[in-house]
Amino acid sequence: MRGIEAHDGYEDQPDPEDHNSRVGPQKDTSPPENGPSGPEPPEPPSSSRTPDEPQPPRIPMPRSSVEDTGLPLPEPAPAPLFLEHRVLKALLGAWALAACSPEETAAVEDHLGTCGACADEALRLRDAVGLLHPPESLDLDPTLRTRVLESCLDRRPPRIPVPEWATPYDAETARLDALLQDIGDAEWHAPVRLRWFEGDEQTSRRTTVAGVIAHLLTVDGLVALTLGLDDPLEAQANIPTPEARTEAFWTTSHFPPTRSVRGPWREQAHNLVRTVAFAGGGSGRLPVSYGAFELPLRDSMLDRAFETWVHAGDIAEAVDYPYEPPSPRHLHAMIDLGARMLPTALAARRQAGLAAPGQTRHLVPAGAPGRSLRLEIEGLGGGEWLIPLDSPGALPSPDHEVAHIALDGVEFCQLAAGHVPPEEAAAGQVGDREAIRDVLFAAASLSRM
Repeated sequence: MRGIEAHDGYEDQPDPEDHNSRVGPQKDTSPPENGPSGPEPPEPPSSSRTPDEPQPPRIPMPRSSVEDTGLPLPEPAPAPLFLEHRVLKALLGAWALAACSPEETAAVEDHLGTCGACADEALRLRDAVGLLHPPESLDLDPTLRTRVLESCLDRRPPRIPVPEWATPYDAETARLDALLQDIGDAEWHAPVRLRWFEGDEQTSRRTTVAGVIAHLLTVDGLVALTLGLDDPLEAQANIPTPEARTEAFWTTSHFPPTRSVRGPWREQAHNLVRTVAFAGGGSGRLPVSYGAFELPLRDSMLDRAFETWVHAGDIAEAVDYPYEPPSPRHLHAMIDLGARMLPTALAARRQAGLAAPGQTRHLVPAGAPGRSLRLEIEGLGGGEWLIPLDSPGALPSPDHEVAHIALDGVEFCQLAAGHVPPEEAAAGQVGDREAIRDVLFAAASLSRM
């Protein structure tokens, strides 16, 4: 206890044995440190700095916080997405198609680095993505072929041009052939219902896609016979009508038509276009017999183009394929043919007792003006036609106009094809209701199988 107290009394006194603890200023006797060039010069005394010269801070000042600057705070880093293995495996298909969100993509790619099975599956899926692109688009612009051909012909006219009245048939057969190229073997047996009008009633016939092409092949054969080409029918039909020829082809076939019918139909279409091109424009006056009536070749080619488009639409509907109307110029030519055939169809219905006789019991003499109906077609292929109501040979006259019908172009074609009942045709009507009804039913009677 005594030693501790004595030490406590002298704890502030210097140790006599410690030379560094002498009282008063001591002279530094330690040798100077050597620098790279020899002894370092001694620092100048502090009295050599002027009072105004700023002293270098020995401790750096604290930095200002971003909260004190008023600047927007940085967004916090998102937390990594944690997904189970089964969820990550289900996302591999979307990841291969680049359809994942950034968070899902990061989670999948992190998982692929640790799971060999998923990594192999991801590689197979990524390779399969390159096989999903079809060689050609299925939704081509219907005017693309016409525009390309016109551009080519402007630069280099053909030595043997196709007559203008045959170009709609050439275009529509090419479009239908492109549709047939895209469908599979099983779709050739898809059910198709052909619809047309007989009298005042709509009728139909059930067949297949291959059966429709066989029907077009046999009816186009009527034009082929006129041009001196081979008849696709092995046995001549008893009655040379489209219905009889089609039934004869279906009956004499040993097996139901298959996709093999596409080759003969396509070859016959090419031969028809080639033959009328070599025959020249004068061949357009040759009569083509349909059994109950005749059409000049130029109108018959328009009729075949119209039926090709209509039945191509039936096939497209059966196989769920997008299909557009013809180009406006070709559609206008088809509508014009239907409008020119309306007076004859109206007269045939009147002779059969299916249409009203009009104001007089006798037909108007040929060349005399008579009652007329104005047919206005809107949209694609639009225009106006005056339809004589009393006689096919009567002159249409705006002074004798008794009714006015307004129809969309495609709607009128569907009506003339027997696909739209006359009562359901979306037509703007004004004037003589009886004349309007007769013309709408006459348009539907233009249809046939």
